Amino acid sequence: MRFSEILQAMAGSGGAWTASVGEEWLQGRTVFGGLQAAIAVKAMRGLVPAGLPLRTLQTSFIAPLGAGSFRAEARVLRSGKSATQVEARLYDGEQVACHALGIFGSSRESAVHVELPYPEVPKDFDGAREIPFIPGATPVFTRNVRMRWASGTFPFQGSTVPRTQIYVSLRDEPSCDELLLIGLADIIPSPGLSLLKKPAPASSLTWTLELFSEEYDGSAADPFLVDAEVVSAANGYISHSTTVWSPAKRLLGLSRQSVVVFG
Repeated sequence: MRFSEILQAMAGSGGAWTASVGEEWLQGRTVFGGLQAAIAVKAMRGLVPAGLPLRTLQTSFIAPLGAGSFRAEARVLRSGKSATQVEARLYDGEQVACHALGIFGSSRESAVHVELPYPEVPKDFDGAREIPFIPGATPVFTRNVRMRWASGTFPFQGSTVPRTQIYVSLRDEPSCDELLLIGLADIIPSPGLSLLKKPAPASSLTWTLELFSEEYDGSAADPFLVDAEVVSAANGYISHSTTVWSPAKRLLGLSRQSVVVFG
């Protein structure tokens, strides 16, 4: 099933939902983190007024969430005049596997307006090198996505530059929305893995994603640029930050992720 089809097939109402994910969306032992986060937000959406934009999503990956059917439960923590905070939990049996906090907020007038310029990228999508799906070497879910390196090196190549710029897309998706953008933002491997000289296991611990726009410029099958850089790496933990850019070169999101690496 496509990313969007899994979300559309979720059953439930209010804050109680069930989802089913096949093994084709596994990332090691667990369901692809971007899909987990999107499922959590879909559950939150059952409790939030229609049209209220998601501003910030904070996600903790607590335990492996295996393929199959599982439940998602959401509840409103507080709803004010302009912002609503909602939490969601995904369960593997009785174990909480993923915990997410979404902050939804209406727009307001402000004198403050700052835009980041589009980064310098040495290669366009057509000139960038694609990393193929390799059974047993790349995560299973990557067969459903496309990644092309605009700068930086592939994982485990012993790079000395802690930055990658990667064009990403979800294969065969006819449109793009909030939930698909969450998936796009989490596709890339941490640029910290490119610094390693040999393969080593790694796992995301926490992920914060801020969204800046409700316009997505085409479909999720189009190339979105994810510009990622390691902020700090020590004691087996990598922290990296990323910006996510639309095919029309508009800034859509900013994220920060903490990754544990066993090597």
